[in-house]
Amino acid sequence: MTANGIGRWLTRLTLAGGLLASVPACATGDPEAGTAPPPTGVVSPPPPLPITTWVDLENGTIPLVIIAPHGGDLAPADLPDRTCTGCVLGNDTNTRALALAIASAFELRVNRRPFLVVNRLNRRKFDGNRDLVEATGGHLPLESFWNLYQARIDSAVAGAKRVHPRALVIDLHGHGHAVPRLELGYLLTATSLRLPDAQLGALVAQSSIGGLHRTAASGDSGVTLLRGPRSLGARFRAAGVPAVPSDNDAAPLVDQDYFNGGYNTSRRGSSLGGAVDAIQIETHYVGVRDTPESRFAFAEAFATALLAYLQDHYGWRPL
Repeated sequence: MTANGIGRWLTRLTLAGGLLASVPACATGDPEAGTAPPPTGVVSPPPPLPITTWVDLENGTIPLVIIAPHGGDLAPADLPDRTCTGCVLGNDTNTRALALAIASAFELRVNRRPFLVVNRLNRRKFDGNRDLVEATGGHLPLESFWNLYQARIDSAVAGAKRVHPRALVIDLHGHGHAVPRLELGYLLTATSLRLPDAQLGALVAQSSIGGLHRTAASGDSGVTLLRGPRSLGARFRAAGVPAVPSDNDAAPLVDQDYFNGGYNTSRRGSSLGGAVDAIQIETHYVGVRDTPESRFAFAEAFATALLAYLQDHYGWRPL
């Protein structure tokens, strides 16, 4: 080989070496398959939240929906506790079990069940009776669960309206107030309930049973629906469970605590009209929620009171 030939050969070798050096190395991958090594520093997204297991929906055959928003028994460790200003974190003890007992009491009595929506999350994690921000404590991943929970209630309400043209939603709670009685919430404050009948009657149209006030099959309206002889409070009292307001307990006294209804009652009720009414029922603990025997007895009283109420004012009774 001449000197010029040797020079051209060295030049080609040098260029080839440079080209090889410029090719990305794949020796750390699979040299036969030509795969690159997996990237480093990439964090896999968390698995989706099992939101469908956090709310129970039971379809029914009565124009009655029972929501149990504060009796959840699940507190997943990967969900943060709610820390919003004013957040209430305590559960309503045994209200989930009470709701299930009530549904069973209807079935035993008339072979029909109410629609039932039960939030399974502990109130530290989720509040089933609040708007989106307060319900989730601002924890964005829970927004999808709040939407599902509301959709399940919507589904139950739609089903109840298919049973009968007018339906009733009961938002079931538990209170720890000093007076052992049911507190029936119609979105009317204790101060309003203490007004004279003429003044209070004018407010019923804007209550959570405002639609019923205009259309009750019984012909009852105004104050009579709140504390008359066919009011829900009177029906409970007749079944052995004291309640306010009722025919013998018109309103809480000035120094007595009283819950008048919350988000669910406002959202689902008929204060703006419509064919669905809502009442919040706050139950006391001893004799109602404390033992299985108490829950069974109250469930029987509940079925008695609500069957009479539905027949009186909604014109519905089981066939």
